[in-house]
Amino acid sequence: MQLKRVVITGLGALTPVGNSAPETWRALVNGENGIAPITAFDASQYKTQFAGEVKGFDPTTVIDKKEVRRMDRYAQFSVCVADEALRDSGLDLEQEDRSRVGVIWGSGMGGLLTTEEEIIDFAKGDGVPRFNPFMIPKAIPSIAAGHISIRFGLGGLSFSVSTACSSSSHAVASAFDQIRLGHADVLLTGGADADVTFSGIGGFSAMHALSTNNEHPETASRPFSKSRDGFVLGEGAACLILEEYEHAKARGAKIYAEMVGEGMTSDAYHMTAPDPDGKGAERVMRLAIKDAGLQPEDIDYINTHGTSTPLGDVTELKAIQRVFGDHVYDMNLDSTKSMTGHLIGATGAVEAMACVMALKDGIIPPTINHDPEDLDENIDYRMNFTFDKAQKRDIRYALSNTFGFGGHNACLLFKKWEE
Repeated sequence: MQLKRVVITGLGALTPVGNSAPETWRALVNGENGIAPITAFDASQYKTQFAGEVKGFDPTTVIDKKEVRRMDRYAQFSVCVADEALRDSGLDLEQEDRSRVGVIWGSGMGGLLTTEEEIIDFAKGDGVPRFNPFMIPKAIPSIAAGHISIRFGLGGLSFSVSTACSSSSHAVASAFDQIRLGHADVLLTGGADADVTFSGIGGFSAMHALSTNNEHPETASRPFSKSRDGFVLGEGAACLILEEYEHAKARGAKIYAEMVGEGMTSDAYHMTAPDPDGKGAERVMRLAIKDAGLQPEDIDYINTHGTSTPLGDVTELKAIQRVFGDHVYDMNLDSTKSMTGHLIGATGAVEAMACVMALKDGIIPPTINHDPEDLDENIDYRMNFTFDKAQKRDIRYALSNTFGFGGHNACLLFKKWEE
């Protein structure tokens, strides 16, 4: 069958560096840091006392106060970015067949804050099992997709994806497939997580996954530097409006970029560690490139997973070098996590947005916090990591990598918009 073309017509974001898609993009291009000491709770007894928090967030600007109380923070993020993306897209839902408009959403943890609060309240009580009747619908990872579809009356396909740090990339890949197969005209896709909580910081700390650079939190996320000591936990959300091209054209929509390929693989190796040879990461990039009908040398820019962990960064770079050979020296690579931290289930959607905007504006955000004296002997610095300062470049194809606990790998491939 003839697959349909899929374009991106709307964006929304809430991140540690901005409370909208334009704010986030502007901050990324300017190399602004979103990491700071934790304000959500007293973290003074924790090994890690900093994170990438969303700042000044007020859900009541979009959601009724009564509904806010019935929603976990991650779901509030989700509805707010979906609202922004829809407004940005110019879609008039009153003119749409809403059975052809749906939601595919990602979250790695769901309502962690709700679960935490309910259990703490129970443990402080008299042993009588009293729980909020909204506990379960607030906590489940699928509820954000439900809230979005209910709010906007979207009767098309609606489901959630939970593959740890790859959740929103898998959601975007799934939305792409559903539209190009003709199962929907428009899909709101992306993801959210809000894990900067007692148990979120505590659990990741117990795994020795987080940086402990409490003296200099603003430089703790330092991908591709020798002194990197773990990722920085963040929170946030992003939404992309994916639309079938002819549908977008018929309504005169503005188009940011085109999505042209996806890849999904599994490491099948370890619960939390990546395959040290990067075989799953290599395969997922090759699959996305093949899916788009391209060759490795067509790719101009990779937004790497680049979490700033000792093993993860090197493993990903090994895979990139095998896929791209000498062409790796002609591409730009970066890690926007150096500014936002790791947003878990939201990270893929935020980084997909960065790729889309890089294609549109011809500029690649930097990887910040790099010290030119802090070099890892396992990394080939002839590669262009876009250190310190954004670089202008007319790029045609951008690729976004995400890899999650459990060995879940996803790769998204976007093209500069051309008729």
